Amino acid sequence: MAKRDYYDILDVPKSASAEEIKKAYRKKAIQYHPDKNPGDEAAEEKFKEAAEAYEVLSDENKRARYDQFGHAGMSGSAGGGFGGGMSMDDIFSQFGDIFGGHFGGFGSFGGFGGAQRGRRVNRGSDLRVKVKLSLKEILNGVEKKIKVKKLVSCSHCDGNGSDKGTSLSTCSTCDGSGVVTRVANTILGQMQTTTTCSTCNGEGKSITEKCAHCNGEGIVRDEEVIPIRIPAGVAEGMQLSLSGKGNAARRGGVNGDLLIVVEEEQDPNLIRDDNDVIYNLFLSFPMAALGGTVEVPTIEGVAKVKIEPGTQPGKVLRLRNKGLPSVNGFGKGDELINVNVYVPENLTNKEQEWLEKMDKSKNFIPSKTAKKTVFDKFKKMFD
Repeated sequence: MAKRDYYDILDVPKSASAEEIKKAYRKKAIQYHPDKNPGDEAAEEKFKEAAEAYEVLSDENKRARYDQFGHAGMSGSAGGGFGGGMSMDDIFSQFGDIFGGHFGGFGSFGGFGGAQRGRRVNRGSDLRVKVKLSLKEILNGVEKKIKVKKLVSCSHCDGNGSDKGTSLSTCSTCDGSGVVTRVANTILGQMQTTTTCSTCNGEGKSITEKCAHCNGEGIVRDEEVIPIRIPAGVAEGMQLSLSGKGNAARRGGVNGDLLIVVEEEQDPNLIRDDNDVIYNLFLSFPMAALGGTVEVPTIEGVAKVKIEPGTQPGKVLRLRNKGLPSVNGFGKGDELINVNVYVPENLTNKEQEWLEKMDKSKNFIPSKTAKKTVFDKFKKMFD
């Protein structure tokens, strides 16, 4: 099933400002919040769908990629979308300031509501890697396995930072909420302030005995082999995202993303021009004059091309659908063959005699029509 357009999900135009997008998301979050729709799986899916749309459109770089490449430029094209791959807790930890806990969102609701959402959830940092692709890999799409040095969850403490045999205890300062609320008497009356708990740094838990392997951080540096799927039609500089495949977060939480930047390998024969590819074909003078058949390289191999007698330099031949597909799946480019006629630099005496004889023939003197055609071509270049 095809994904819906993110702008349609939030019911905003493509020109919407960041503030308009935020307001639209909050409205959808309130409408489909699980606390307001208990047991309604359809509402829960729409809640996650709205979170996925907001996660992309609220980020300037991700929004630019989405506007240019659509869903193919997002995490869904590289293995897993935001809304479908993250739990409710992940969504609340990312966007709790919009609709959660002590910020005055859904404090009156059950389940997900209340001070529980004030707890701080760590998030791992994103990683960026470059992947080189040939034109053939871009033509068909490709699956690759890449080895990434990254922070992973500590296997000795299961990522919670406590020594084996011990467990995390509830922070006594904030009673596990992650926040501390204070009420002060002022000349304007009582003022209530809520701040992150300094004892547990907002995590709501404290460690009695630290894990010796990760020093209580819950993460260690290691390597991981990650399979990635690159869709067909990607271009130089395009960035894909694998959700949750970046650095692990301290003592649990939400992993960062793995950002994959596409680099194109220079093809020895073909030049890419958007979805078309260009090949510069050099013909000998006799072949251009007499015609014949030549082989030209394509992305997938070679193709035979017929050369008509009297083919002029600068003529462009076209091989339909021999280019690259659009990353959004709309059509395919062509291979354009730019014809050049090679003029030899060194001639034997006999070859020179032949050319001198041909030069005296009226067939080798360009006609007025031919001169005008060349003139018109150059004129278009400078118009």
